Amino acid sequence: MRAKRPTKPRSRRPQTSSRPRPANPKLVLFNKPYGVLTQFSGAEDEQTLKPYVPFNDVYPAGRLDKDSEGLLLLTNDGDLQHKISHPKHKLPKTYWVQVEGIPDAAALKALQQGVELNDGMTLPAEAMLMDPPQGLWPRQPPIRERQSVPDQWLCLVIKEGRNRQVRRMTAAVGHPTLRLIRAAIGPWRLAGLQPGQWREVPPVW
Repeated sequence: MRAKRPTKPRSRRPQTSSRPRPANPKLVLFNKPYGVLTQFSGAEDEQTLKPYVPFNDVYPAGRLDKDSEGLLLLTNDGDLQHKISHPKHKLPKTYWVQVEGIPDAAALKALQQGVELNDGMTLPAEAMLMDPPQGLWPRQPPIRERQSVPDQWLCLVIKEGRNRQVRRMTAAVGHPTLRLIRAAIGPWRLAGLQPGQWREVPPVW
């Protein structure tokens, strides 16, 4: 029997991109409307970023679900995209969350300490009750309303980016999300952008 050759251990060094950084790094802040995909192409009946963002060299730094609204960052710089979206950097993301029912102190404490989801425990988060955001645009279509059940706005700040994490967190403490708006990512804010509007800002890295 022929002896097997010993296999070389795989390198654990991180892969680095050979693509050079652009000479003019670009960072675009965009207020994504409800129902729009965070991509530039899709099926004929799907809304995408293409009609809103007039650049062909940027791509999203992270994602925002189709049924969520608010701040989306786009860049042409792969290093910047990595620093914004990779979980290891734990960039805080601030959400305005309209939930069904009024969370009590126990529900807020659970969100703050971390809740058990089907993919593990969440990291501690900032969670507090808030008034409805000032100057908030109406959503189309409107949220479902139940006359017998009140609703409440929360401000929730997380440092993770799991799939549909905020919705799963509020559901885990008994308060399903009715509307979800991302208001900030790290130092970047919506700051008056209306749905479908964008502005370009200088990258901070």
